[in-house]
Amino acid sequence: MKTLAQQMAVYSAYHRDPRNRLTHFVGVPAIIFAVLIPMGWLRFSVAEFEISLAMVFVVVVLVYYFLLDAVLAVALTVVIALVLWSTEAIATKLTIAQGAVIFVAVFIGGWMFQLIGHLFEGRRPALVDNFWQIFVAPVFLMAELFFAAGYKQEVKRKLEELPGDGSETIPPG
Repeated sequence: MKTLAQQMAVYSAYHRDPRNRLTHFVGVPAIIFAVLIPMGWLRFSVAEFEISLAMVFVVVVLVYYFLLDAVLAVALTVVIALVLWSTEAIATKLTIAQGAVIFVAVFIGGWMFQLIGHLFEGRRPALVDNFWQIFVAPVFLMAELFFAAGYKQEVKRKLEELPGDGSETIPPG
């Protein structure tokens, strides 16, 4: 598995323009929020607990983030837990029709932000070339917040040393 810096280098190559990055701080959470709503409709019981596909999906993605970087994963866990809690409420308390309206509106709105950002960038989204980059977006954004606050500077340094074309290796030292 590629390191966090290697994953982020590829993603970063598609997100150089600060306006594009800014639109992603709205678009990425919106898309995550939207996608978890229909996943919340698919439910099953395990022992005495009701579990949704959204819960399972979130756990699997968070495991991936913990493998990349535990500190960023903890921060993402807090954010994603709040998003999951909200989407679970929509999936269980509203009708499917009401939830579908929210899903469509937020999903389309999120993608509009993303695509506007890529108009600024002048480059198509990373997931067009590699679908799995979609899972790098949340950890990339969290890392950006950490970088701005002065944390995770060693990751930032490694990220800046990598070419971002998918062929990168961590330089020695």
